[in-house]
Formats: sequence, C-alpha cells, structure tokens
Amino acid sequence: MAAQPLLPLFKYSTIKEISDSGDLSSLPSCYSCRGPDIDGPTETLEEEVPIIDFSLLVGGTAKQRTQVIQDLGKACRDWGFFMVVNHGVPKSLMETMLNACMGFFNMREDVKQEYNGKHVFDPISHGTSFNSSVDNVRYWRDYLKVIVHPHFHSPAKPSGFRETSIEYATQTREMAKELLKAIWESLELKPEDMEEALDLNSCFQILVTNLYPPCPQPELALGIPPHSDHGLLTILLENGVNGLKVEHNGKWVHVKSLPNSFLVNTGDHMEIVSNGKYKSVVHQAEVNASSTRISIATAVGPSLDTVVVPAPQLVKHKHQLAYKGMKYRDFREHTQANPRQVKSLLDLLRLHN
Repeated sequence: MAAQPLLPLFKYSTIKEISDSGDLSSLPSCYSCRGPDIDGPTETLEEEVPIIDFSLLVGGTAKQRTQVIQDLGKACRDWGFFMVVNHGVPKSLMETMLNACMGFFNMREDVKQEYNGKHVFDPISHGTSFNSSVDNVRYWRDYLKVIVHPHFHSPAKPSGFRETSIEYATQTREMAKELLKAIWESLELKPEDMEEALDLNSCFQILVTNLYPPCPQPELALGIPPHSDHGLLTILLENGVNGLKVEHNGKWVHVKSLPNSFLVNTGDHMEIVSNGKYKSVVHQAEVNASSTRISIATAVGPSLDTVVVPAPQLVKHKHQLAYKGMKYRDFREHTQANPRQVKSLLDLLRLHN
C-alpha cells in the first residue's frame, strides 16, 4: 500500500489528532522513515536484559551491595542498559503519573498549544515528532517535556498533575543518584568525588512524556529514531505496551519490561565522564497499529554549567584521554539546533589519540 501524501494533515497539529480522526488508512509520506537506508542494525533479537535489584543496593548486606555494584558495572559496560526492580517507588504513584500524563494529552488541542515550545530550555514544551525544526522526516510521537530540577515546573492542567509530577520527579531523582553513586563505585572511584565532578545537587532533570498513538502502517514509521540520550542516566516508565528497542552487540533487542519496573539507560555524559568505559546506548521507539503506548522518561544530567570531562582517575596518561570537555548547557543547545545523527555530537568531542 502506497504511503499517502502530506495533504490531509494541514488541519492536524498532533499525532493524536491524526490517529483519533480515523481519516487515514495508510501512512502519510512524511512519516515514512523505515527502510534499508536507516543506519544501525536490522536484525531483532529476544534477549534478557540485565536486572538490578535496587533494594539490595540500598538495604542489603555489604556483600549483596558489592554484588549489585559489580552487576551494575557489567550492565553499563556490556549493555548501557538495565531494568530496575524492587525500587521502592509506589506502584500507585507510577500509575497516577501515567494517568496524569494521559490526562494532559487528552486535553483540547487549543489548551495544549499554550505550551508549544520553541527553545530547548523552555520550562514546559509540548510538541510532536522528534526535533521537527531540523528533521527531514517526521516521527509518530507527541511529547510533553517539563524541566523539574533544579527548578520545578509543571503545566497548570490537568488537575493534580503538579502534585503527582513533583513527587514522581523527586523519587526518580533520588533513585538516579543512588544508581549513579553505585556506578561511580563500579569504576573504582570515590562516591564523594562524584558531586564535585558533576554538581548533582544542582543536577538538570527533565521529565519527558511520549505518546505513541496507533499507527496505520507501523512497519513504515518510528516513534523515535535511533539515538543516544544526553546526560547521565534516563529512567523510563512504560504503560504496559512495549516498543523500546536497544542496540546490543550490533543487533536490536526488543525490550519487554517486567511489571512495576523501570528501564534505565546510560547517556552520552556517562560515556564522557567514564572516559569511554561505559558507552551511551543507542535505542529507538517503535509504534503499533492497535494500542497507544505511553512512556515517561526521567533524564538526569549534571548541572547545566558543568564542563563534563573524563574523571581524572580514569586517565593515567594524556594519550588515554578519550573526550574533550564541553559545558552541559552548550551540549544540549547544540543537539537541539542540529539534526541528530545517533551520536553525532559525542563523535565531535571524541579525541583520536
């Protein structure tokens, strides 16, 4: 079935509107982005991703904590990705957060348009696709991005969103800090040095909710193209509908999350600060024809004014330095202003000794 032209879309501003309209039986050509020219692996595997028991990290015996730290190091080195269970975040809070986000997307389009953002550091930003100002194709995704730390922001509607999101952001940020401390230890670095290197008390945290409505031809579309995340860690919550794929050993792995779990991936700044020991993982979001998928990504990075460089303890000789530094704020602005080519900016910072 041939993809449809762009013409029917002039009256729609979001993917949700397009999907809800029922006007389309095939995919508009501007959303057709799957094919042999897409970079990255093509084969998809079913593999078990590493699982981290958070309760043993924060409340287990010394021996159990040591084992979890070793497991985290291996997951970061071999995968750049892992699943967290027994994390202590109440299931009721996770469900309420998902419902609050769905409540936002269910509001009238004219209400949501109040938050249509133009700049990467807009406190609240609602939009569609991936980076529509520079992308050549469009992606089957609507999003809400909210900066929640070091200064907390929230849309005024729907009712209860602010209260739920501030609690959710706080709990996931504390989880991220514990994971980062353990990852730091897995590199045989002192946890107290982490704060000085990354200024985590003023860490930049953004809450990104992704909505992937049913798509008429999911085999031709993507929700989000292959990419790596900025920052240190991204903690992902799903609504029970799978769609995440991560790259592992040159193949795509379809991730199936366990109930009441979080999916965590390493970001570009984890790769930089670890001097390349831990790689940021490339991943993508797929869509389907029958179910709406929601994911909530909590990305935690260093302070925006931190110049992130490899930890000096990991660079024994000058020729071993893998990356030059860049202020985190500049990194994010550059990423927003240019088409994203998987790890394009990280490649610019990589030193070839």
